[in-house]
Amino acid sequence: MIKNLRKRAFSIVLSASFLGLAACSSAPEQDEIERVPNKSAQALYEDAKETLDSGLYARAIELLSAINSRYPFGPFSRQVQMDLVFAHYQTGNTEQALAHIDRFIRLNPNHKNLDYMYYMRGLVNIKADENAFQDYFGVDRADRDANRTRVAFQDLSTLVNSYPDSEYVPEAKKRLVWLLNKMARYELKVAQYYFEREAYLAAANRGKYVVEHYSQSSYLNAALEMMEKSYKKLGLNELADNARQTRQLNKR
Repeated sequence: MIKNLRKRAFSIVLSASFLGLAACSSAPEQDEIERVPNKSAQALYEDAKETLDSGLYARAIELLSAINSRYPFGPFSRQVQMDLVFAHYQTGNTEQALAHIDRFIRLNPNHKNLDYMYYMRGLVNIKADENAFQDYFGVDRADRDANRTRVAFQDLSTLVNSYPDSEYVPEAKKRLVWLLNKMARYELKVAQYYFEREAYLAAANRGKYVVEHYSQSSYLNAALEMMEKSYKKLGLNELADNARQTRQLNKR
């Protein structure tokens, strides 16, 4: 079961589809849970697994929630929690997914699948920061608050640093590169905003922040250029020359 769940994790795409948005994204009400047939935990989980594998995520959530409610300490309890995370993620209900992840981590600090939970936490926080419609139509959203991006970066960094042998690490490292560039791009968007409004010191400081914290991103030269032109506007020619020289050295 765990193996199948892991395979599903690698098939997750970062942008929500229109079908996902159309699905029910809220937690099932108690009366919906009560309408689930009264079966054993194993029989209910077999139904839930089949439904989940078929991509019927809203129905899977109802079944899994029924198991979670009726058999909270049963043999399937931890697997149910992981499946609920996946199902809520697929329906776009990031708040429910995060709630299940945090509860799982809190109650199972030594569980063998914590690497998966941190991996999913990163993906869920990435999705929470998305706007599927704007992404679909190609709207640049780099100027939005980057808090969720930073949290996702922390989640995946925890995975890489704490579970270096995890099978999710290679994929997490790819996500980290993307997130690093996204955070750097956000800072430069803000820097450009300040520069256009003649707040040159603030613009220079944002560029400096990128150099100091996101030097491994692909926006290092752009940050140095922002520092150079901002310092020039401030009449700080020595600092401007230092930024220019560093940028030239970085190009070699």
